[in-house]
Amino acid sequence: MNRAPGPTLADIARAAEVSTATVSHALNGTGRLADATRRRVREIATGLGYAAPSAPRTRSLGLAVTTFAGSAWNFVAVSYFSQWLTAATAAAHAHGYALTTLPADRGAGTPWHTLAVDGMLLLDSPRGDPVLSALRARGIPVVFDGRPADPRPGDVWVDNDHAATTREVLGHLAAAGARRIALHGGFGDEHYTYAVTRAYEEWCAEHGRAPLVIPFAPDDAPGHAFDRAFATRAADAVYCLYDPGARQALAAAARHGLTVPEGLLLVCASEDPAYERSAPPVTTVTLNPALTAETAVAALIAIVESGTGGPPSPPTVPAGLLVRASSVRR
Repeated sequence: MNRAPGPTLADIARAAEVSTATVSHALNGTGRLADATRRRVREIATGLGYAAPSAPRTRSLGLAVTTFAGSAWNFVAVSYFSQWLTAATAAAHAHGYALTTLPADRGAGTPWHTLAVDGMLLLDSPRGDPVLSALRARGIPVVFDGRPADPRPGDVWVDNDHAATTREVLGHLAAAGARRIALHGGFGDEHYTYAVTRAYEEWCAEHGRAPLVIPFAPDDAPGHAFDRAFATRAADAVYCLYDPGARQALAAAARHGLTVPEGLLLVCASEDPAYERSAPPVTTVTLNPALTAETAVAALIAIVESGTGGPPSPPTVPAGLLVRASSVRR
């Protein structure tokens, strides 16, 4: 993992209009600096392509979920990420590596510029990801869960075939009698959201149906985003892209007098086992997080230990449609 010569501490100090001591403190997480100063110096260092001196091998990997603009949200509470983390930890330990999970918040106290790991696993990396920029500048190998929004030659990621999965879901709903299928998504700025939305719009165009994208909001427990579509019966089926989506749709359907599945067909991409026990049981799409995690960890360790690139083509993990009562009309 050789790095080209980059800017020095003095170059960063000139660009940030601070002393080299301030730059050193900001990059190393030491000294008494204002959070704003520390953050600004680190951002300038990343923008200039600063690479910290090579550190010795640690036999430790890092894991971060960097989507949703770096807000301090608890991704471990989401079934997909909790299963991913459990499987990744087991896989890393099986290879003799530790695994450090970083918080979602990207504040000045988060050690992206000083984290001592041999490689990083990035989940749902969005466009313009500052964490990715910092890792690239330091020359730390990265393997992605999900295609990065701005891939570079040699990038390695593990993903599902979201286009094929979306078409399978829409075909299933259409076969069950749906004529006005809405997509509940449009929230994240990662490849998953774009890929599913694009496949949905293409399918609608091919089948002569008007697309209807209902915006998802994580705090919309009553499902108010569905109100207009359900009140006017503009949708008779919904495919939810995010874990809480089906609960929001069920709440809104009950408020508008729609029964599931008779009045509304429902499918949700989720690993939450509670959907199997809901009333009615909800059809889900599993993205197989455990297999994805194991594949990503193996790829990252192979890169770390060989010092070369990853597999010639990104590994694809199959998704699965688990059909239950919410999408089958009797």
